[in-house]
Amino acid sequence: MSQNPRIDKVTPLAASEAKWIEIQKIDWTDQTGKARTWESASRKTRGKSGVDAVAIASILRHPSRPPSTIIVLQYRPPIGAICVEFPAGLIDANESPETAATRELKEETGYVGRVLDISPTIVADPGMSTANMQLATVEVILNEGDEEPEQHLDDGEFIERVVVPIDELYDRLKTFSKEGKIVSAKLFHWAAGFHFAKAEALSVQ
Repeated sequence: MSQNPRIDKVTPLAASEAKWIEIQKIDWTDQTGKARTWESASRKTRGKSGVDAVAIASILRHPSRPPSTIIVLQYRPPIGAICVEFPAGLIDANESPETAATRELKEETGYVGRVLDISPTIVADPGMSTANMQLATVEVILNEGDEEPEQHLDDGEFIERVVVPIDELYDRLKTFSKEGKIVSAKLFHWAAGFHFAKAEALSVQ
């Protein structure tokens, strides 16, 4: 029986119990020579690539539909809400970011594509975490009559995929926000880039 996810309890987590992250105290010296300290969260899963995770900006090309992208909706306990995100996931120990991108896209959405570009290693919250990632742009070629592919989700994953024309993505994300969902920063920044580039192009015509 389906039910809405919920937070039942929040308690402090002992370092010895943490499987995925650890809290670090960083001693450092600033530009004036003054000793300082910082608190940071760090992933325990970083592999040989030196990159924790990959997010996938997909470009779906179809003969009779506008260029679109795939976003996913999933409940995220740290924010206690449905998050609107790029498909994404951790990079396995001996895996390249490119391989992780195509694997995660297929698992979370069912779609198969080819990697067009990989971003430099980037960070989302450097004041709080050592976590880093790369953004993969993946092209998916579709044909007339193609059926929507089957997702390959792991046990415990509850991910809803949504295909959105890129021209409509910025407004769709604002609608999701009004509905009480939380939009991932990197997804919104990507959408805003398209939105304002289009607006600027129209303003100079």
